[in-house]
Amino acid sequence: MKFSSQTLRTFTTLHTWVGLVAGFGLFVAFYAGALTLFHHDLPLWQTPGAASALPAGLDDAQYLLDDVLAQHAEARRHVGMTFPGDDHPRPLAYWQAGDGSWRYAWPGHTGGSATPPQTGLAELVNELHYSLGLPVAGLYVMGIVSLLYGMALLSGLVIHLPKLLGDLFALRPGRNLKQMWQDAHNVIGVLSLPFHLMFAVTGALLCLVFIQIALLNPLIYDGKALQAVPAAMDTAPVREASGVPAAPGSLRLLHARAVEAARAQGVTDFEPAYLKLANGGDSRATIEITGESSGTLGPLGSVALDVASGEVLATQLPGRRDANHATLSAAYALHFGEFGNGVVVWLYFLLGLGGAFLFYSGNLLWIESRRKRRQVEQPRSGVNMARATVGVCIGLCVAISVAFISALVLERVAPASVDHGIRWACFGTWAACALWAALRRPAQAARELLWAAAISTALVPVAHGALNGDWLWLAAGRGHWPLFWIDVVALAMAAGFARLAVASQRRARSGDPNSVWANG
Repeated sequence: MKFSSQTLRTFTTLHTWVGLVAGFGLFVAFYAGALTLFHHDLPLWQTPGAASALPAGLDDAQYLLDDVLAQHAEARRHVGMTFPGDDHPRPLAYWQAGDGSWRYAWPGHTGGSATPPQTGLAELVNELHYSLGLPVAGLYVMGIVSLLYGMALLSGLVIHLPKLLGDLFALRPGRNLKQMWQDAHNVIGVLSLPFHLMFAVTGALLCLVFIQIALLNPLIYDGKALQAVPAAMDTAPVREASGVPAAPGSLRLLHARAVEAARAQGVTDFEPAYLKLANGGDSRATIEITGESSGTLGPLGSVALDVASGEVLATQLPGRRDANHATLSAAYALHFGEFGNGVVVWLYFLLGLGGAFLFYSGNLLWIESRRKRRQVEQPRSGVNMARATVGVCIGLCVAISVAFISALVLERVAPASVDHGIRWACFGTWAACALWAALRRPAQAARELLWAAAISTALVPVAHGALNGDWLWLAAGRGHWPLFWIDVVALAMAAGFARLAVASQRRARSGDPNSVWANG
């Protein structure tokens, strides 16, 4: 397939500018997104002794639910709770207070906390992934960024389609550094194109779902979208409370009933993970039990029961879901790698880091394309883009590593302030790195911040071993593999940052003296 030169120029311009506009947000999303693959393991890694603690049982979950319903009237209207298991050793209840804020309770702490226990680090990384850490508007910003991301991918495909096979296998290291970066950018982009298209589509779908509903409201829902949302998103039917008090119900019996109902529909390995209870303590209470199963793209399915009788009210299980639930379940599983085995997790991790490199290298190529090769004074736009790229991208890597270390330290010295402390540490460090990059020459800032990233990331497993006693060899010996792999990945990434710092230093010293990356 051939395109005219004018068409290729148009798509090249589109690809360049859309990539630049969305590139910083996508770097944050992909780098943090790679780390969200450890989302369930980070609370165990962060908390001393958590990996060795025996998981709670259903009786502990029952006590917690009974206490929450007795103490908090808001929770009776609607409360969620995790079942104790490998991902959540202790049950955690959560509900919305009258002012709309979320409250949390767990065994021994049923008063209603504003933050859940030992989840601040995992939530911070996840928040960076889906909202860039921006309150309120961040989710929608990332939805728009995902749309721009899709445009960049499609325009890049048009650019490289005529020479696809050549770009696929071309990687020419040597003195022409721009050509090498271009080849690496193209190879990663072409090889991972199907995955990136999937990330763009599912990212836009998940971030903009409520905007999509609002836009479709007058066309499809006849102005009654709010009434249609529960049926589209949830499994349990919406029922009004009767006002007749009743016992909260036995979680052990309801748990078993949900497993039985799933097996009756062919889901033989249904494992309940969390529940949603509506009208708790009322005779018309309903419970929706969501669990995981294997061998399906969308592993999450749910069973809705009448609490008083145990009657199955509705199901949304793999192979028997309606279009709404099947689409959302598949989109979530595809985006977060919540399907398959451990190979999928590591594949997604590498794709996340590869995606971050894709956007970082795109900025470098833009800088190189505007460089005046026989001119000492470089265009101000290239210098500013270099500083922004170093400060935002490498600064984020430093900030996340500092947040990991801060979580371990604060767990020891100020456990009540962990969640707030790691946020201050992360965003404060990120801002300081961006300021440092703005004040230094790009070559100096890149070298210094890469060494800062290498040192801070290498300190992650050191601090974990020194403060929690979970040295990686001891974690491996005890069979605590999630702790082991987090520390090993940190060491590998620290080595990668150090290698990049050495390469940056070498280029600044012996590369083209007229480059923005030269010492000057």
